[in-house]
Amino acid sequence: MEFKSISQLKSLLDENKISVKEIAETYIKKINENKDLNIFIYFNEDKIHDQVKETENLSNDNVLKGIPIAVKDLFCTKNMPTTAASKILENFKPTYESFVTQKLIDQGSIFVGKTNLDEFAMGSATNTSFFGNTINPLSKNNNPLAPGGSSGGSAAAVAADLCLGATGTDTGGSIRQPASFCGVVGIKPTYGLCSRWGIAAFASSLDQAGVFSKNVTDSSILLEVIAGHDQRDSTSSNVKIPSFSKNLNSDLRGKVIGIPKEYTVDGISDEINQVWEDAIKSLEKKGAKIKHISLPHTKYALPTYYIIAPAEASSNLARYDGVKYGYRAENPKSLDEMYELTRSEGFGKEVKRRILIGTYVLSAGYYDAYYLKAQKVRKLIANDFIEVFSDCDFILTPTAPSAAFSLNEKQDDPIKMYLNDVFTVPASLAGIPGISIPYGHDKEGLPLGIQLLGKHYNEQEIFNAAFALEKDYE
Repeated sequence: MEFKSISQLKSLLDENKISVKEIAETYIKKINENKDLNIFIYFNEDKIHDQVKETENLSNDNVLKGIPIAVKDLFCTKNMPTTAASKILENFKPTYESFVTQKLIDQGSIFVGKTNLDEFAMGSATNTSFFGNTINPLSKNNNPLAPGGSSGGSAAAVAADLCLGATGTDTGGSIRQPASFCGVVGIKPTYGLCSRWGIAAFASSLDQAGVFSKNVTDSSILLEVIAGHDQRDSTSSNVKIPSFSKNLNSDLRGKVIGIPKEYTVDGISDEINQVWEDAIKSLEKKGAKIKHISLPHTKYALPTYYIIAPAEASSNLARYDGVKYGYRAENPKSLDEMYELTRSEGFGKEVKRRILIGTYVLSAGYYDAYYLKAQKVRKLIANDFIEVFSDCDFILTPTAPSAAFSLNEKQDDPIKMYLNDVFTVPASLAGIPGISIPYGHDKEGLPLGIQLLGKHYNEQEIFNAAFALEKDYE
């Protein structure tokens, strides 16, 4: 049985045409049939059945009652492992629930498992995980494709119909890029809209929780649930959360859409440019006005991000030292050697690379030259968006510079891998919301994504525009 949306499944439940147990059994069967994709780090049928018993008696007013949700294995889940896809946390089992997952539980959702990711969310292809690569479910002809990253497992879970929604985190594009590669909807909300409490930290000034789903309406329902103020997170915003799903509106008459010239980059395929052009024409037909804009500091976004994010990572990951929890090296001869061996054996290559970059740019001789300068450029990038949004309602760009690539491609060249984030990083640095929706295909039939960016706390605006564009494919 295939369920098309959260709303459709909820209607079946409300009308007693299906039970929570039957839903769970359906998805358990699907997950067992797709184990070769390596989407889940943790999948436990008994745990799902325990959740079913707890959920069956809940009121149908709970908007996610019985809805199968996959959780990126970066979110702490009580009495379930949380590994961040790293050897260093291989046996870590939190005694508490993250803010986001608790909100999902409170509304009756069923967690079908913890999804694979790039180790500590550092990567763009879900190929740096200690637990092996995840394969994009859209792969054909024995050519395994990358699902994107770092939330590749979550995007793949939705694409393979192993759940109806999934949590992800986006630090520089880790929700939007895999959404594009897997042909699903992915939203990164405004920084601070969803609490980071209980999420293994990568870069604290950039990390933001978000969601994947099959359509825009489902994304709006899920974001409504997980957003909200949390006193335990000092960066959590105390703003009123609108009823996104009830306010969805595809009327774009009079809206102004910005098209940034800086997103026309060398090497981008004609197919992506064509999809971008098609989306622009579609929005014009729907009554929106097109305005060509400039975001002049966009060209500095990638180098700025790859200074700030590793710097924050080197600080955040200092806590993994083998003392209180997680992996500890065996038979060290001294305390210093225990730290050294634990970290060198426990972290993967990409994580170690970024810790070293971060430590370097924060070091006494280079702090001013790199880190301080990057913070100043970040402010300029954010100001570009503020200026543009004084004349535009939202911005339309491609999500990624290519469709899903082969799993082993770009693996030996970190710079090529980092370039995957070229269209997503600027919004992360500015802390603004962004959504990626599937919009067209390349000549191989692989999905291509289109990205909509909005003003701070104006998720409703980008949901509405995405909802209007989505109708082109219904």
